[in-house]
Amino acid sequence: MQVRFGEFTIDTGSRQLRRGDAECHLSPKAFELLRLLIENRPRALSKEELHERLWPSTFVSEATLTSLVAEVRAALGETAGHGRFVRTVHRFGYAFNETAAAPAVSAPSADERARCWIVWQWGQVALTDGEHLLGRDGDVAVWLESPSVSRHHARIRVRGTDATIEDLASKNGTYLRGERLAGPSPLSDGDEIRLGSVLVKFRLTDAGVTETQSS
Repeated sequence: MQVRFGEFTIDTGSRQLRRGDAECHLSPKAFELLRLLIENRPRALSKEELHERLWPSTFVSEATLTSLVAEVRAALGETAGHGRFVRTVHRFGYAFNETAAAPAVSAPSADERARCWIVWQWGQVALTDGEHLLGRDGDVAVWLESPSVSRHHARIRVRGTDATIEDLASKNGTYLRGERLAGPSPLSDGDEIRLGSVLVKFRLTDAGVTETQSS
């Protein structure tokens, strides 16, 4: 999904926030917060719902969410008292200003179209032609929050409808169809991939992706 608001564009497939042609840095959690607010606009999300979506089954203080909101606002060049896009709902939570967002009108080129997807319990990420890292570092395409996942755990290469996956010397290994990878291996639609303790599924665009994988 691409959404344009003001001078910004968010691309949830490539997990990028851009201001014009320049990329704006956001931590993985801050990106998820912005995505949630945009995808649910104009509905206000309560602090409790945001905590559950961002840190499922994990206790974090309210200050952690406040800090994350401040990071998003800083990337958007706004403050709590002068917000164009992120609105504080007093004693409830946060919302994204409905009138500020509109779908991006530019159509992707052939090389920018999603060829396939990685789908797991908490979301899905589109993969275009090229290389895509999976792990828990801030620069990966598929960000998986688990201590069992290495910072740069695995790499998927996509060319058209062909895709391969390889392990990047991860601590806990990458498993494809139950077998630990010893080298690059081709991917097929529906393949299950385990990175540490996290299970994801590979889907080809032609097969369709309608819902996230349940654990």
